[in-house]
Amino acid sequence: MLTARPPGRSCGSLQRWLLSAALLLGLRLCVELRRAGYGPPARRGPPELPPPHLLPAPGPPHGASRRQVTYVRSRRRALPGGAGRVTPEPSCCAPRGRPGRKGPRWHIELQPWAGPAQSLDEEASRFLSYISTTQIACDHMGTDSLATDSIPAKKPWLVCLDDRFGLAHQIRNKQCRLYSLGLGSDDIRFEVSMANDGCEVHRFDPSVKSAHVLESEHLWHHRLSVDWRDPHPAVAAQKPHSNTRKLGSILNEFGHHKIDVLKADLESAEWKVLENLILEDVLEQIGQLIFEIHLHWPGFEVSGSDSSVVRFWYSLLKELERKDFRLFHSYKDLSKPQLFLKKDVFNASSCYTLSWVNTRWK
Repeated sequence: MLTARPPGRSCGSLQRWLLSAALLLGLRLCVELRRAGYGPPARRGPPELPPPHLLPAPGPPHGASRRQVTYVRSRRRALPGGAGRVTPEPSCCAPRGRPGRKGPRWHIELQPWAGPAQSLDEEASRFLSYISTTQIACDHMGTDSLATDSIPAKKPWLVCLDDRFGLAHQIRNKQCRLYSLGLGSDDIRFEVSMANDGCEVHRFDPSVKSAHVLESEHLWHHRLSVDWRDPHPAVAAQKPHSNTRKLGSILNEFGHHKIDVLKADLESAEWKVLENLILEDVLEQIGQLIFEIHLHWPGFEVSGSDSSVVRFWYSLLKELERKDFRLFHSYKDLSKPQLFLKKDVFNASSCYTLSWVNTRWK
């Protein structure tokens, strides 16, 4: 006997099958959306707050519409006429190093021109007047003790021995130190005299045969020369000679913190050496300077028009003044050609010997 099927059973099965297929399709769609980055994120721990300086600015009042804006930094400069203007952003981090420490200087501050014409006459007149006028009086000046009436000293290398500047005290206590920079000079009377007075004398000359020679108890000769090359890294691309050092490097290598007297006879390299001393802040470690300056040509690595060269010379000497060095003696060498930048003008000698004292020396 046949049993009749309940009415509507086949329709119900079909509905359940369709519902199951829809659920499976929905689950598959959710999985695919989550893989693509849509949908609610996975459950995580409580979010960490950003540092206070990175918190966003307060938003609009509750209920107001909000817009999410993303700022992109750009290092492009502003275009002419204001188009595409970009305000430069300050750097997030200061350079490493001592806080508040100034960066290296690559050039000195040039003094204003001597006159509106920017001429050689104006610059030479100011410069020659400056080097011929002492700025401070020295009552006791020491000279070459080996000089006699029959054999005078070739050059007046003078130091100030006033008690207020401390050199005389250092000599009496056998604690003074002299650095002498030369280029094959045979006249070392001044160095020998200072060594005989008990000073520790170091003479630097690339023509010395051995690296270090002790001539007497207090007199050393070193086969080294002080670097006079331009300090700017873009200019000083050539590799320095193995026997060349900056004065600051020599001080560090020798373990010397102070020099009571620095003497230099460098045959026109003195201008760049003086510039290096200024830019490297070595001057505060020096008590007195005795430099022979040469004016017959601009000097090593000093270029430009004649008027700009003299302006550079003058600016160097004004930098010394800013560092509290005062000229106490000036000597015009009449035995040398009377030339100024290869011209027989201004009643000038091609060679002067100048002596400064650091008025803040202790």
